[in-house]
Amino acid sequence: MAEGVSGGVAESAPEPVPEPPGPAEPAPLGVDRTPTGVPEVDARLDRLADADHLETSGHLEVYEDVHGGLRDTLTALDRRPGPRPPSAA
Repeated sequence: MAEGVSGGVAESAPEPVPEPPGPAEPAPLGVDRTPTGVPEVDARLDRLADADHLETSGHLEVYEDVHGGLRDTLTALDRRPGPRPPSAA
């Protein structure tokens, strides 16, 4: 029998193993953000788009910044205006 032939069927070379994919490039998630009408909140939500162009390791900083800003905005809503202190006139 000829080399590379077994029982009359030619042996084929093994299929090449594909290279594992490398790290993906940062890409926008395409999540729509609907404006709330509250400028402070909308500015914070717009900041989330900054994470679209960062590696995953940079997302935490953006998310913490947005969370802190939203928390501060909500806390400010809970402050009730009290009586004004007397003016020193």
